[in-house]
Amino acid sequence: MKKSTILLSLLLSTQLFATDLKLPSVLEVDTQTHNTLPSGKFVRTGPTIQIAILLDTSNSMDGLINQVKEQIWSIVNEVSRANKNSKDITMQVALYEYGKKTLPIYTGYIQMLSPLTNDLDFLSEKLFGLRTKGGQEYAGVAILKATQELYWSKHPDDLRIILIAGNEGFNQGYVDYKSAIREAKSRDIIINTIYCGSKNRGEKLLWADGARRGDGKYMNIDSDAKIVHVPTPYDDRIIMFNQQLNQTYIGYGRVGRKNKIRQEAEDMKSKKLSVGSYVNRAISKSSRQYKTESWDAVSAYAGGNKAIAKELKESNELYTNKSEKEITKIVATKAKDRKKIKKEIQELEKKRRAYIQKHPSKAQKTFGAKIITEIKNQMKSSGYSFR
Repeated sequence: MKKSTILLSLLLSTQLFATDLKLPSVLEVDTQTHNTLPSGKFVRTGPTIQIAILLDTSNSMDGLINQVKEQIWSIVNEVSRANKNSKDITMQVALYEYGKKTLPIYTGYIQMLSPLTNDLDFLSEKLFGLRTKGGQEYAGVAILKATQELYWSKHPDDLRIILIAGNEGFNQGYVDYKSAIREAKSRDIIINTIYCGSKNRGEKLLWADGARRGDGKYMNIDSDAKIVHVPTPYDDRIIMFNQQLNQTYIGYGRVGRKNKIRQEAEDMKSKKLSVGSYVNRAISKSSRQYKTESWDAVSAYAGGNKAIAKELKESNELYTNKSEKEITKIVATKAKDRKKIKKEIQELEKKRRAYIQKHPSKAQKTFGAKIITEIKNQMKSSGYSFR
């Protein structure tokens, strides 16, 4: 480790002990970066599960990143099937990267890419933008930063999870991971750890101890394992309906056009990865977890925005010369079409799920497979059930 890094670590360690584990001001989110993110502020609408994913993006972690890209939609789909007290859940996901030398040293080599959000296209964009490079992996800093920086729910019925993955010593850095985990536990946040390597090696490097102290689950994966998707007779029809679904979105307001373009761009990224990833993303878009009210006129209309015709007329050049009555009729028709298309996808998803259960994938040591199993177990223990 360079002398400058050692000196900074000593300085920050002193500051942390002096402030009762409150990260110093130099570790706050960069203002310019933060302004590009969704607000992340939490408004509870019912039972909620919040998951912060902390990914090591140092050298040798390309396999891990690829697995997360491939399987993020599978995870969303499984969690989306949950309810609590007969009420559908809301899911929020945050994304951090840590351990890359190109990240600022003063942040502890960690960066928030997405706050806790249900803007799944934004999350996908940030996830697909991840690149690896060598650096220092400070698990304690990453856990503490996510704990203090995100808007966590305080409701006792909600589930709060930090999921941290990497392959170096869990005790590296200027923040004691034990203290960071105590801070997380004081907010009822569960710490799940994933070591990319052998189970015994991860235990020696204290990843198992981190999960134990955080009342979570220690997991190990083969980060170089290839994802094996099970092709089904329903995939092509789901893809066809997804293309029709895209036609029901109408961008409005300052970010409407940009977000509509992003929606289709994220589709293409999943499609390039694999058919399985593309199909799972289409299924996610048919679920209630896929939120677009902030930029899509049809979603805003369905949510009760009575002024949407006026807003669309003022912000989308395709509707400038139409009357508000004409616009309302167009939006209402697309809302009806979307409801029908989503129902078709959801019916096909049930058949696809049944098919996969009869022809299961053998790849059980990957990120998604491990996470789906353990998070579902934790949700069940917290009173959630699955349809």
